[in-house]
Amino acid sequence: EDVDIPSRRVLITGATGLLGRAVFKEFNENNWNAVGCGYRRAQPRFEQINLLDSIAVHDIIHDFQPHVIVHCAAERRPDIVESQPDAASQLNVAASANLAKEAAGVGAFLIYISTDYVFDGTSPPYKETDVPNPLNLYGKTKLEGEKAVLENNEEAAVLRIPVLYGEVERLEESAVTVMFDKVQFSNKSANMDHWQQRFPTNVKDVAAVCRQLAEKRMLDPSIKGTFHWSGNEQMTKFEMACAIADAFNLPSSHLRPITDSPVVGALRPKNAQLDCSKLEMLGIGQRTPFRAGIRESLWPFLVDKRWRQTVFH
Repeated sequence: EDVDIPSRRVLITGATGLLGRAVFKEFNENNWNAVGCGYRRAQPRFEQINLLDSIAVHDIIHDFQPHVIVHCAAERRPDIVESQPDAASQLNVAASANLAKEAAGVGAFLIYISTDYVFDGTSPPYKETDVPNPLNLYGKTKLEGEKAVLENNEEAAVLRIPVLYGEVERLEESAVTVMFDKVQFSNKSANMDHWQQRFPTNVKDVAAVCRQLAEKRMLDPSIKGTFHWSGNEQMTKFEMACAIADAFNLPSSHLRPITDSPVVGALRPKNAQLDCSKLEMLGIGQRTPFRAGIRESLWPFLVDKRWRQTVFH
């Protein structure tokens, strides 16, 4: 009788991914009963669910009866989306539409994670009300996902966020952390994009926004529609790489800024800065300074830890 079972239940899709792990942890550590689901990497920690299997999705939602669903699962690599458009559309659009329907069926508040790449990057900063114009197929599938979610569930929320970093399992998990090897191995020069303006955002901060949004919604049914969240430090990849070098007292003279617009891969918006004042006015949000967040994220991948112990400890 005395066991305190948290009454607030949250289901997280993509819980094995960079953002999903942080979202799961944030809710779990703040008195929510959290269930995460994943696909390839799910077992043993999370439920294994193929989001394209509508019966499996229906069953877990009806069995667990979540109050909130945070939909983190997506194909988020623009170049992969270009090469596998059908698979990406299935996950980013069709699965999202189905999830929105099922959430509506049990009265769960759905938060659909979207991207700054719904904008073309020509007139930042972008408010939630600005007209999207995605340049690449990834941005298009995420925008179609947004529309599919809100058409199937008008009580849902869309949360657009920019490039993410955080505690990675592999450096390739984030477009920010993947640069660390180039920074560390300073014996050969490395070209770094110095054209696209980015706003690197810590997954812990996005996770906190999701939880705060969910908790506000439990008290106020008017919390729905589209929201933006982002870090507020503007940096190119070259500037991020230099900041990473600086955070670990590493040389950066081998890093070369490339100021031309990239010619290979999916088109990227030059500056898709998100205006976050809507969430800020609700008292929602937190921001980890980039140097502190990146040091925490990359410390385990530092190759030569010995002489640098003294710097941090």
